[in-house]
Amino acid sequence: MTTGTPPEELGGVPTPLRGRDAELAFIEERLDALDRGAGGIVRVEGTAGIGRSRLLAEAAAVARRRGTRVFEGAADPDEKFGPLGPFLDGVLAGQGPLSGTVRLRDLATTPGQQFWLLQELADRLRETVRDGPLLVVLDDLQWCDDLTLLTFHTLAAGLSSHPILWLVAVRGGSVPSGVRTTLDRIRQAGAHELALGALEDRATAQITEDVLGAFPDPGVLRVARRAQGVPQLLVELLGSLRDEAVTIENGTARLSAGPPAPRVLPSVVRRLDQLSDEARELVRTAAVAGGPVTVALLAELLGRSPVALIAAVQESLDADLLAESGDRLAFRHDLIREAVDAGVPLPLRQALRRRAGLPPGGAASSAEPSGPSAATAHAGDTAEADRLRTEAADLAATAPGPAAERSLRALQLAGADAPERPRIIAETIPLLWQTGRAAQARELGASALAAGGLGPDDEALVRLALARLAVPFDFSEAVRQARAGAALPGIPEALRGRLLAMLAVGLSMSGEHAAAERVAAEAWEAAAAAGDRTAEATLTTVRSAVSFHRMDLTEAFRQAERSAALADALGVSTSLWVPEALWHALLSNTTGRTAEALAVAEEGIRITGEQGRTAATRMWLMTRSRILLEAGRLADARADCEAASAADDPGPGNLADVTLRYVMLRVALHTGDRRTAQAYAAQARRMRSDGAPVVRHFGSWMLALTADFEGRPADAMAELDEVMTSPAEDRPAYAGLIDPADAPVLVRLALRAGALERAAQAVAQAERRAALNPDLTFLAATAAHARGLLDNDLAPLVRAVRLYEHCPRVLARASALEDAGRRLAATRRSDAVPYYETSLALYSRAGAERDVARVRRRLRAAGVRKRPSPAGLDGAWPELTAAEVRVVRLVARGLTNQQAAEELSLSRHTVASHLRRAFTKLDVTSRPELTRLAGHRDHGE
Repeated sequence: MTTGTPPEELGGVPTPLRGRDAELAFIEERLDALDRGAGGIVRVEGTAGIGRSRLLAEAAAVARRRGTRVFEGAADPDEKFGPLGPFLDGVLAGQGPLSGTVRLRDLATTPGQQFWLLQELADRLRETVRDGPLLVVLDDLQWCDDLTLLTFHTLAAGLSSHPILWLVAVRGGSVPSGVRTTLDRIRQAGAHELALGALEDRATAQITEDVLGAFPDPGVLRVARRAQGVPQLLVELLGSLRDEAVTIENGTARLSAGPPAPRVLPSVVRRLDQLSDEARELVRTAAVAGGPVTVALLAELLGRSPVALIAAVQESLDADLLAESGDRLAFRHDLIREAVDAGVPLPLRQALRRRAGLPPGGAASSAEPSGPSAATAHAGDTAEADRLRTEAADLAATAPGPAAERSLRALQLAGADAPERPRIIAETIPLLWQTGRAAQARELGASALAAGGLGPDDEALVRLALARLAVPFDFSEAVRQARAGAALPGIPEALRGRLLAMLAVGLSMSGEHAAAERVAAEAWEAAAAAGDRTAEATLTTVRSAVSFHRMDLTEAFRQAERSAALADALGVSTSLWVPEALWHALLSNTTGRTAEALAVAEEGIRITGEQGRTAATRMWLMTRSRILLEAGRLADARADCEAASAADDPGPGNLADVTLRYVMLRVALHTGDRRTAQAYAAQARRMRSDGAPVVRHFGSWMLALTADFEGRPADAMAELDEVMTSPAEDRPAYAGLIDPADAPVLVRLALRAGALERAAQAVAQAERRAALNPDLTFLAATAAHARGLLDNDLAPLVRAVRLYEHCPRVLARASALEDAGRRLAATRRSDAVPYYETSLALYSRAGAERDVARVRRRLRAAGVRKRPSPAGLDGAWPELTAAEVRVVRLVARGLTNQQAAEELSLSRHTVASHLRRAFTKLDVTSRPELTRLAGHRDHGE
């Protein structure tokens, strides 16, 4: 536990402490008195960022140099300490802790022992000061728990005659009532008070020189004074200047290109993270609104009543971010407002400003339209509109958010009757979709078509954009738009080829494979004539889908690799159908290339996340969740789903939602989570009535799995009738519908329902798929597994077990081992045990608690009474999955969620999900408690 920034470093830059000579001199006087045996209390108070922690750290360093023993503790709003956590961490950690550590910790964690704990602490402190004086530092009193506060003022009063100096810091302004009571008591006990104010100009100039490494010129000092003497803000502001906006010549620091644009500041991000979701939302909205703002306007922008904002307003005031300014709310500091504003996504920022009737506001940056005419342009300014369109096109591949804003601004400038308006609309629609604004994109295109008066070329461009938009949501709508556009008379051959390519995609994904092939052949001719490689990438994906439908997975995979390479070479923004790489990842997984599929998905998540492609990131998370499910990483799959669910909902029929629901249901079934399974089954019933075939088929499969889970095999088969009996031509080609590994699941369902013909159909399909793809071991394993179930034959089941050993499908292999063991148990129970134990180990590693329980019952029936210890699990953490153990160990080392995410190549949401579940399973409530538990389990401490 630390007490803030160490004295030798502030904001990552080595600096001496500036502007606090008087305060340090006073503390030195108290240390002199301490050396003479006189203790006491010193309270340091000041606003956030004013340097309380820095002063305490400097005082501790001074005391140590004098030979005084120092205990340092601090509260942290990001940590949920157990009772007395901040104090105990100070006196029991670090070099030379209090004696009797084990006894003190036992008392602290045992209910009803507070009196004895205080007595024991007092005795230990008396024992400690026999060898010399002691400085006890306690930072951020405003976040301490009640027992820490009680202990502090009780011990300070009870040991006032001993050489102990208590140096505590508290944030100024509003504090909890318990903290206020403690401050009143220590004031009555004669505590000395140090109130830290803003730094003077001389100290500001000194810090500026320290950070920049050169004497600041007047322009740099003017910028530095914007920090208004708040050291933390000053150092962070100077850090951004040093990195980007300052040049040093002849020992003088000068601005290289005028004042810097507002930017996110780390301390502001931390303070925002400490707020509740409601208060954070309110503070961000206030920042976007600009100057002092009324609660009524905030309520309107947030879509709530003023009464509903009471708690959020009070929290923002308590956090010292906002202050009352008459009948309005204003930020405590302009730099804080600018930093919060800079962290709000540009589309949201501008939408809120438009809704509030405010100008766009903010300094020009790469995220906002710039240029000498940007602020003064008006409707009909075609030159400025053309410039913005060019900027949008340049940014589209790497920054679709800023590109969308420029495109929208160009649309405003073009005017309602401008001839280029339809083309701008067509350019804007995909940019809006990529940044998570599908509804706005759809409305923009629909309005253009409804208004009428478009020429064939313009109408075709708009319909092409709408077809691209519809593919991830509604295949039938993509078909309707592409077909109508391709039928328009006289349009350019290249445009017609792209429309036909999109029509072929929609038909293929809707299950109309023969029609898709005919249209694709026509589109190939048009694309070849126009030399259009973008259409070629899309059509190569169609070829892959057709090959997949024909069960030629080797050829499908070859074409998928080619289409992904083409799309990558062209740039994703020019692709007619964004998910070429998504299809490649899904097909890699379907053919048993799990590692390759996972690598592609993780790269997709990284790139789209960096570029702000909200919709594409969600699609990639969907893809990775499916891969993780099949690989037996259930906790990781669920975490991906939770992260994707936190994003804006792009529509009820979109593929991401469908797959996420499916994955969450499968995870719930494997873990025995009945409540979650029922919740997703209810969603599956709505999907079952959806018009899109792929959504209906997912819904049917989910309902069948749920019915089987609940012991209703006949209902399960009834739900699958549509999938099992529909003509092959009508089945969607989407690889994620029913994975080859689900063939044994289908057979098992059919056998339980007495539907032998259905089971035989599933086996025949699995064997045909394996025969058509002899190089894919995974398909041979699923076919052998399905055959062994149908015939109740041990030989194919054992063959499946052997083949699965070379495949990374953990759950499929565990299932085959279990089935082989079950077959052996019918004749030779002892021979079944090794199969069951290996199956149990795999299920346990995956976190499939329901499957684990079932295999344990089988082991007991086979005569194994002792609970087995599955191989491969971490014995120190039997409650956790492997993924959760990895996160716990990193957090116990002191890493933040973000640092752990970077270490493990996961998203911050995924790490948070694992950590939340680990806290629940381990029954701990704070990171310090988790750290202590990790030390005990992993190191025997």
